[in-house]
Amino acid sequence: MIATAEGLLDGVRRWLAERGAEPTPAKVALAVREQGGVLGDSEVLRFTHLLRCELIGAGPLEPLLADPEVTDVLVSAPDRVWVERGGGLELSGVRFADAAAVRRLAQRLAAVAGRRLDDAHPWVDARLPDGTRLHAVLPPVAVGSACLSLRVVRPRAFTLAELTAAGTIPPGGDTVLRALVAGRLSFLVSGGTGTGKTTLLSALLGLAGPTERLVLAEDSAELRPAHPHVVRLETRPANQEGAGRVTLQDLVRQALRMRPDRLVVGEVRGAEVVHLLAALNTGHEGGCCTVHANTASDVPARLEALGTAAGLDRAALHSQVTAALSVVLHLARDSAGRRRIAEIRVIARDPAGLVTTVPALRWGEEAFVREEGWPRLRELLRERGQELAS
Repeated sequence: MIATAEGLLDGVRRWLAERGAEPTPAKVALAVREQGGVLGDSEVLRFTHLLRCELIGAGPLEPLLADPEVTDVLVSAPDRVWVERGGGLELSGVRFADAAAVRRLAQRLAAVAGRRLDDAHPWVDARLPDGTRLHAVLPPVAVGSACLSLRVVRPRAFTLAELTAAGTIPPGGDTVLRALVAGRLSFLVSGGTGTGKTTLLSALLGLAGPTERLVLAEDSAELRPAHPHVVRLETRPANQEGAGRVTLQDLVRQALRMRPDRLVVGEVRGAEVVHLLAALNTGHEGGCCTVHANTASDVPARLEALGTAAGLDRAALHSQVTAALSVVLHLARDSAGRRRIAEIRVIARDPAGLVTTVPALRWGEEAFVREEGWPRLRELLRERGQELAS
């Protein structure tokens, strides 16, 4: 049956191309019938769906992307399609006919996103019209087969209650998070790849007051806060002539001129850290961002690396960080692959004047467990009118 489907697909492609027809259900069904095969109505409908997915959808990946529990789809070979549903990667039953089919899908998705993907430009990082994040690499850069990475963006943000039910937030932990946002403390969300940083940040931004104006600057527009006043800015790569590039640093500068009540950077990974820290030190309270870091204690070193690469000397960088940021929310995966807030830390300075993070709360068996930095976190919130139990 797979061979029959492949033959029909080629025939339908030619039929549509010869007539300049759009791949509507009616046209695809007509093309299927005119291929000379004898198919019943149910088979025609099935092949129509298959062919439309191949021609204008995500092909064999369509069912995976339609699954509300799937967050990532990763194709590393025609017979190696992995999915993430919140409990770690698992091999799906989806298969491609061959490596050429994976390449065709990668190139078509890139074209849908308005990007070029060929031997001269063998990789692409883009956002599809529905918000799905696409990354693709072609051979020979990718050995053996084109590699596809698709990150599905939920149409709405999780609520804190949903994150608590999913085990990301321990019972009672939402009280601290609500106080953090209501008190307009500036914070960052840290963690490794796929730990849920964007998911948590979207949920927290939804807690901001309805009269506040949120201005988001992102490489790829993935944040979906449930909030009535959101302005979203997204970077843009250079065109084929090398012109028109818009960087995250450019967006942060523009965002400061847009009267933000909260300035949000989706992920700090370059020179934009300098402008963000400067903004948070000049009256833009309640700002936040995410950053890649293996542990919460690695956050100062990560920020230092970004700041010094952007031309900010070490002493100035550490002074800026301690004045601009108050709290680190660190996410990790447990032994079962589930995402969770591993700990909450407060930012402080050591005797040498360098930034350090002090544990305030850590994940316990049934709730957050208080650590040495808890009194300082409680005091920071009290100063902002947010009283927590002793």
